[in-house]
Amino acid sequence: MGNMFAGLFKNLFGKKEMRILMVGLDAAGKTTILYKLKLGEIVTTIPTIGFNVETVEYKNISFTVWDVGGQDKIRPLWRHYFQNTQGLIFVVDSNDRERVNEAREELTRMLAEDELRDAVLLVFANKQCNILGYITES
Repeated sequence: MGNMFAGLFKNLFGKKEMRILMVGLDAAGKTTILYKLKLGEIVTTIPTIGFNVETVEYKNISFTVWDVGGQDKIRPLWRHYFQNTQGLIFVVDSNDRERVNEAREELTRMLAEDELRDAVLLVFANKQCNILGYITES
């Protein structure tokens, strides 16, 4: 009986789809995160020149995740991926103290973009090994 209701519920409401944009400075770990979500394991990656796109399924939601390269020459192209973005994952290498302000500036610029005003934001502090007290709120 429960399976019948679950099947009916799924048919009525169907699978939801979400477009996710994942950006951050170069070497923050965006591609590693993408493939950990997709494959469930850590894979060897190379710097992303352009983008990677994968679909990740979770329950009744299909996430299309766009992982866009973070080199400074590529960042002006990020805006071409903003349209129809429902979720924004901004990845920060929390071990890289010297570039935290640069990351903050990029995120601040993105948050001013009209096309992202309705997107849900997740700031992903990556590479957190041994950083207790490393980054303050300021």
